[in-house]
Amino acid sequence: MSSLALMFRPKNLDEICGQKAVKAAFLKFIATSKIPHSIFYGPAGCGKTSFARAVASGANYDFYEFDGGNLKIDDFRKILKNYENALNKPLFFIDEIHRLSKTQQEALLIPMENYKALVIGASTENPFFTLSSGIRSRSMLFEFRPLSSGDFEELLGKIREQISFSIDEEAKEYLFKSSGGDARAMLNLLEFAVTLDENVSLENLKTLRQNALKEGAKEDDTHYELASAFIKSLRGSDENAVIYYLARLIDSGESADFIARRMAIFASEDIGNANPNALNLAASTLSIVKDIGFPEARIILAQCAIYLASSPKSNSSYNAINAALRYVQSEEILKIPPYLKNHTKESKDYLYPHDFGGWVEQKYLEIPLVFYKSKGIGFEKTLNEWLEKIRSKG
Repeated sequence: MSSLALMFRPKNLDEICGQKAVKAAFLKFIATSKIPHSIFYGPAGCGKTSFARAVASGANYDFYEFDGGNLKIDDFRKILKNYENALNKPLFFIDEIHRLSKTQQEALLIPMENYKALVIGASTENPFFTLSSGIRSRSMLFEFRPLSSGDFEELLGKIREQISFSIDEEAKEYLFKSSGGDARAMLNLLEFAVTLDENVSLENLKTLRQNALKEGAKEDDTHYELASAFIKSLRGSDENAVIYYLARLIDSGESADFIARRMAIFASEDIGNANPNALNLAASTLSIVKDIGFPEARIILAQCAIYLASSPKSNSSYNAINAALRYVQSEEILKIPPYLKNHTKESKDYLYPHDFGGWVEQKYLEIPLVFYKSKGIGFEKTLNEWLEKIRSKG
């Protein structure tokens, strides 16, 4: 029997199971011949590649697939040259687009800007953390969700129309749950089970699926929900919950890079200057796990996670920059005091703090503003004491 995953790959958008909102949007895009560059992000096996192929088919684009880890920009240029006088356009599908280097991402901007090709990227990671602002601003972002039990029922129904086999409710439920919302995993497991016996049994499924979800696992235990539980446990300083969710992430096949990046963001956003060393450790972790990979990376990730969970927490820096950005984007722009500018005649009026023992009273803003509100937690308290000490001299 040919691979079920290939046999039942959707040929058009109408054959797509799940992703109803995304499908509805693209049906309208195709109908109006206005298809945006897009980034599809979500866990593996939820249909990102198949969806892109269906878009190309529905819109009469020639489909070209690339791996973000091995992409050569020259390949783009060669293909585009062949389409200079063509009536149709190519669709460049870049799997694992988050693996593109900064230089490669910048090189993509030109074909995206002039629409010489339609670009669709796919990623298992959040594009807000992994893609440049230039790529994001030229694309629409679509989140792909793991398939629901209803989506699986629909897919299973299509399979049974063409392949003869039986499966009882208990085996069917196990098939869905053990696939964790991954259609490809479900199809592969089903294919082997049907090969063993046309009467698909729970016993055979369990024999084939040694890495099935543990007893009591829930259908909504998705990639992003596990990551959310991990971060919230870090924020709540529950080191045992943190290690549990870290183990779940690792066991589910999550990349060490993704976990380390989330911890680096957390170290600054939720710990900040309450313990500045947290960011140093998180940055080191991110660098090291890229080089060593699993299984050893689990140890470095665990060390960092326990340290972050055990550290004092403060989101003062996070709140400060958000407040400042809101002000800059909504209020009148303030003038820079002349003595703070470079090479002006008023520059001589600038008071150089080192000439006054490290600090001197001086006006740095046109009007007084307060964005940073320290919580006085951990090392923030030491910083507060220092600021109070020097300002008391004024």
